[in-house]
Amino acid sequence: MRLPAYYDESFLLTGSIPKVLIIAEEANPEWVSVPLVGWSLAYALRDVADVHIVTQIRNRDAFLRAGLIEGNDFTAIDSEAIAAPLHRFSAALGLGSGKGWTLNTAIMSLTYPYFERLVWKRFGADIKAGCYDLVHRITPLSPTTNSPIAAKCAAVDVPFMMGPLNGGVPWPKGFDAERRREREWLSYIRGVYKLMPGRGRSLAASRVILVGSRHTGSEIPQKHQHKLVYMPENAIDLSRFNKRADQDLTPPLRGCFIGRLVPYKGPDMLLEAAAPLLRDGRLTLDIIGDGPMRGDLEAMVAQGDLQGVTFHGNLPHEEVQDVAVRSNLLTFPSIREFGGGVVLEAMALGVVPLIVDYAGPGELVTSDTGYKIPIGSRDAIIAGFADKLAEIAAAPEGLPDMGARAHARAHDLFTWPVKARQVREVYDAVLRGEPGALSSLQWFS
Repeated sequence: MRLPAYYDESFLLTGSIPKVLIIAEEANPEWVSVPLVGWSLAYALRDVADVHIVTQIRNRDAFLRAGLIEGNDFTAIDSEAIAAPLHRFSAALGLGSGKGWTLNTAIMSLTYPYFERLVWKRFGADIKAGCYDLVHRITPLSPTTNSPIAAKCAAVDVPFMMGPLNGGVPWPKGFDAERRREREWLSYIRGVYKLMPGRGRSLAASRVILVGSRHTGSEIPQKHQHKLVYMPENAIDLSRFNKRADQDLTPPLRGCFIGRLVPYKGPDMLLEAAAPLLRDGRLTLDIIGDGPMRGDLEAMVAQGDLQGVTFHGNLPHEEVQDVAVRSNLLTFPSIREFGGGVVLEAMALGVVPLIVDYAGPGELVTSDTGYKIPIGSRDAIIAGFADKLAEIAAAPEGLPDMGARAHARAHDLFTWPVKARQVREVYDAVLRGEPGALSSLQWFS
């Protein structure tokens, strides 16, 4: 057993720590998005509980390279008999580069019941024997993917919890063109997942449901609302984001964009909004990331005579902060961001976020830690960003204090060690048999 680094009062009194089986089908320290979230939370929980991680076989080598011991720290489940053909089918449909997210999630969710079947085959006897105090499914994050193991755990009185669940944020009105360019055809009928019979069983059998966004929480039926704990799924890896922006106010104002160059992220809206400031040298932009829009964006820059725009392409994780930390602002007009991890990364550097007040980013940024432009039509968002950029460029004096508050918020609430301790509090409430205590476990405002 690996002794956790975190000790709370229950440990000091009883000398025991919870034994938790972590199910993280998607978990990989060398990838991004959901697999990185799954890995980061599962790994951080090793410091607050006696954890064994169950993941899919494709993550095995990355776990080993990260120093974990197979059989002791983790178990890799080989569900490739079903997963591999469906991965190939998804690729054949052209759902790469993050496009067609809803359809890709639906396809891959077909593999998940088989994965859990194999997990139960391997660990069912141990769960029945009481070898684990609690079972926690971290990934998939999607609330549309049910968990057959939940009911099996409930039948033997072993607490089961899911989450943080997140996803399904509705496309805002006026962005149907972007929706189609993202191949999000299935999103028009996404709500049918609520009719799936396995959904009700999973929710009913779960002792706790962590929800990563207010929207996801609102989609949980009222009879299960007492089980919800709100916990945004993203956090900061302090080994990757450990520098601090100077917030130098010497002109020009410096902005950065971090993300895939795809329609819903809005990099074209950013260039339109920033064009007047770029032309007269009052703003520079560092664009970190790549994607299918890059050629069109570079053409916008050339044809519009926009100065001071640098396209960095995809950078290694450890190099992103080296570029971003030079900025005053994260300029990020994404209109459908589930989690918004890049917003937290900027805040952790003391870079002030300028975002659209919708979904994940709107929940992470407060009025004293960043600027939020109301969701609206494409033209309204461009106008809002243009006005705010001009306002900040004319009077940037408030940026250092706002950057300091953003830095403090990210470090106080959104690092992986902090998040692991928050999850441990949930574990303790469940294991004490005090479901009413869940309502007090809200750390975010």
